Amino acid sequence: MTTTAKENLVKDLAELERLVTTVDGVCLRYSKGFEADSGSQSTDTESGLALPGLSVNPLTPEAWWTRPLKDWLARQICQYKHLSERRDRHAWILAGTCAGRGPDCEPLLTDIRPLGRLDSAVLEEAERIYEERFRARQGP
Repeated sequence: MTTTAKENLVKDLAELERLVTTVDGVCLRYSKGFEADSGSQSTDTESGLALPGLSVNPLTPEAWWTRPLKDWLARQICQYKHLSERRDRHAWILAGTCAGRGPDCEPLLTDIRPLGRLDSAVLEEAERIYEERFRARQGP
């Protein structure tokens, strides 16, 4: 990476694929970014309870996934892409220590290591692949 991890801008899915295959436990988070999230934790909006880490979406595929990595990434990016439409929110990638699971069984990370931010072109590429290769939004 030519810049610090917090400033690294991932410009396409091929670059994200390389990162996911070389770094363990890469995850995605839609928020105001590392600086805003640093030292904080997520909250379960329904119960109001503080969660023991930041809620994230894993980018490393499960062992049962037999389709291309690019398909997994597109699907994972699109699951919560609507959150990037909120003001001052963007998609950033990180790794850390799993401290538990949230109410939707999502990993909750502590000891966060920011890896970069996804360019809007990555979100568009993921959306295109998701629409082409999946029965998009047909399941949970």
